[in-house]
Amino acid sequence: MAQEFKLKDLTSLSLSPGSKQEVEVEGIDGGKVLLVNIGGKIQALGAKCTHYGAPLAKGVISSDGRVKCPWHGACFSTSTGDVEEAPGLDALPVFKVAERDGAVYVTGDESAIKSSRRKPNISCSGASTGDEKVVIVGGGSATLGAVEGLREKGFTGAITVISNEGYFPIDRPKLSKALMTDLSKLQWRDKGWFENSNVEWVEGEATAVDFGNRKVTTKNGQNISYTKLILATGGTARTLPVNGFRVLGNIFTLRNVHDVKKIVEAIGDKGKKIVIVGASFIGMEVANATCKDNTVTVADMTKVPLERVLGEKVGAGIQKAVEAKGVKFHLGGGIERAEPSTSDPSNVGAVILSDGTKLEADLVILGVGVMPATEYLRDNAVLRLEKDGSIQTDENFQVSGLKDVYAVGDIATHPYSGPGGEGKLVRIEHWNVAQNSGRHVANHIVNPSQKQPHNIPIFWSALGAQMRYCGNTANGWDDVIIQGDPAEAKFVAYYTKGETVVAMASMGKDPLMSQSSELMRLNKMPSKTHIQDGVDVMSVAT
Repeated sequence: MAQEFKLKDLTSLSLSPGSKQEVEVEGIDGGKVLLVNIGGKIQALGAKCTHYGAPLAKGVISSDGRVKCPWHGACFSTSTGDVEEAPGLDALPVFKVAERDGAVYVTGDESAIKSSRRKPNISCSGASTGDEKVVIVGGGSATLGAVEGLREKGFTGAITVISNEGYFPIDRPKLSKALMTDLSKLQWRDKGWFENSNVEWVEGEATAVDFGNRKVTTKNGQNISYTKLILATGGTARTLPVNGFRVLGNIFTLRNVHDVKKIVEAIGDKGKKIVIVGASFIGMEVANATCKDNTVTVADMTKVPLERVLGEKVGAGIQKAVEAKGVKFHLGGGIERAEPSTSDPSNVGAVILSDGTKLEADLVILGVGVMPATEYLRDNAVLRLEKDGSIQTDENFQVSGLKDVYAVGDIATHPYSGPGGEGKLVRIEHWNVAQNSGRHVANHIVNPSQKQPHNIPIFWSALGAQMRYCGNTANGWDDVIIQGDPAEAKFVAYYTKGETVVAMASMGKDPLMSQSSELMRLNKMPSKTHIQDGVDVMSVAT
């Protein structure tokens, strides 16, 4: 029930345009609201991001009415509180604010003020209406974005999800960053939520799609009809086609909860020798998560970790930071084979590098990338996959040449229109991008004539400290401007193509990533020369 509450130590609504302020609410233990002034109008919102609870007062507000989380880029409308960008799922509550007799008051529900969140309006009781039926193949981040987006936008038709994950959509980044396996802490929504949303959840694996007759066939023989189809099957972890790697036990990939459970079981009481093949983000995150109580070695062909994405200078700095935690590296050479353990020949005992170096191992974890999970479409008579197994789409994620069919997330190759992108076709394997693409498709299904806003890709990684990244280097970069020291986990790197900043990475500089992503979105990001001349990116108006 809505009540009026006084804001502590506030006598007037004197917030200047473009500014924000966190204020305590009297009479509510821990209660706070965020006041923002957009274009001269002051609004009161929930004070914490609904993703991981970051204080939005430390985030970024934009002149077009958005507030962006300082940590992971979740974005909300300042007028409605609605989700604008992942990874926030719940919206922010919005409160009526008034100035009276030398004090300022907000009106709202006490629980909403304390929780700083509002559940999305997705209730769809009773039978679905109309002839529309959206079928979504896949059960990950993109699927959740699509389901929430459809129901929030008022879609009342049937929704069916076909998933072989064995659980509802999870906070997948926690798998590699924390080796978490507890579904109660991983699942974003439970069974009751999907039932309340009138979503049919089919546990099964799609094996074929008949685009002509608009049917999806599952492994157990079900034929599920659709009027709109969203393909969101994500990625499959790559393995190594090297002697021993496909026959010995205790060699793991990491893509789902089942994989992590096996890894955690193999580590057991800790004190294990762990070899990680691949200095990728997955590989580096697992190294960071396991090195405290185990002997961890990372092997890769690259000169430095994360070289392809971050470049040699930043990668070398991050390597030093992770080495300081005890992780060892063998870089610049290939993998020759995996050898069996002398105590149990069915399991791995060592990894042999191409230079003959022997890395003893109780278990091996592969972080050598993912490929689009599109095997069920490889022999399709209508749809032609790209060389990497992905599906080409337009800017609205509509599959080229197919009506009412969309592809999102890791399997989609789509035009990139961010800074330096120039419409180049890219495939982006970011959890945030997947969820945002699901929402984008939902909006397009409900409002096909409405131009959809574009978002700047964002991801983060646990590499001893939290690294943030925004933008994309679809057309490469020719220079990088580094401020600070990556080895000290306090830096920002601006990746430039000509005068254009196409991407940035940072550690210990929040909310610089969120600020940069908004400037990129609004085409206000300073040029390479301006940054070299000392322009403070945080001072540029969004």
